[in-house]
Amino acid sequence: MKRLFLDKLEKPTTELLQLALGNSYKYWDEIQGILSEKYGKITPEWKYYGAKSGWTLKMMLKNRNLFFFGPCDKYFIIAFVFGDKAVKVIEESDLPTNLIEEIKSAKKYMEGRGLLIEIKKRKQIEDIIRLTEIKVNN
Repeated sequence: MKRLFLDKLEKPTTELLQLALGNSYKYWDEIQGILSEKYGKITPEWKYYGAKSGWTLKMMLKNRNLFFFGPCDKYFIIAFVFGDKAVKVIEESDLPTNLIEEIKSAKKYMEGRGLLIEIKKRKQIEDIIRLTEIKVNN
């Protein structure tokens, strides 16, 4: 995974993101549009997490962290952290088996279990929306 925007002095702009993500920018734009429509005001908050991770966009609904967005070269990642209740809902869902297995086998931390998804195809948008919905409701 090749993360971009590693320079603390170069905070990503919409234009830089469009260039970096290329064709996959439209997937990010679509995800944001669907989530805004569903939940109202979602607050994006850019944070610099160090030279390895660079700039990461934290997506917040009120005071709740929904997920983290990380720009990569021509694609992006979305990282969730789920508590026990949400993990149980995911395990019992009809989400793709690979996502269910990944969350089941993820190491459990105090804040929950992490799930990182590389978004490279449009069909993954539905999974992100469903996972966000599980996060919001649990």
